Amino acid sequence: MTRHAWSERQLLCDELERVGPDAPTLCEGWETRDLAAHLFVRESRPDLSIGAYLPTFAGRLEREQSTLAQGDYDALVSRVRAGAPRWNPLSLPKVDEVANLVEYFVHHEDIRRAQPDWSPRELPEELQRALWAALRRLARLMFRSSPTGVVLVAPGIGRHAAKLPDAHGTVILRGDPAELVLFAYGRGDHAEVQFEGRADDVVALRESRLGLG
Repeated sequence: MTRHAWSERQLLCDELERVGPDAPTLCEGWETRDLAAHLFVRESRPDLSIGAYLPTFAGRLEREQSTLAQGDYDALVSRVRAGAPRWNPLSLPKVDEVANLVEYFVHHEDIRRAQPDWSPRELPEELQRALWAALRRLARLMFRSSPTGVVLVAPGIGRHAAKLPDAHGTVILRGDPAELVLFAYGRGDHAEVQFEGRADDVVALRESRLGLG
């Protein structure tokens, strides 16, 4: 079994080590130390990560995650690199691949594309196809807030209707699966995609809040 999620995790950690704890990311308000703390909490501290879903616990999550971010950065990155603890189902390779591929790919690019010298990576076709499969599963959720219809086109790979029109017409988004994933996750300003549709529809899509938020 090819473990794209594990490879992206290792590359992300390489990047965290390369740029250091105080580098910017595309996650608003987070430096690299904050992103590393988020990734650790997500897999290893369910008592804290519940705060991402239940407002009652949000304050504790923010405080404890901030404390982790201000701690030993190298140790924190090493813990992220090691993967989920054995008691977590995310430690199982098949679960890791389904649940973490997009998570680690997007956050890897959150670091890379926040740096002044970034350029798109040339990804192997196998990884692009894995990202396309993940995007097809998640597209309806990611584009649920779009006021336009959305059709995703990955040349040479596939086409997928992500959302029916609402207040506007339909926009075709064209690009490599990796770039379409980034757009779907709210990184539109840093995703290399092409738009086909009426100008007002394109503007409406670009201004909508996409992703899990």
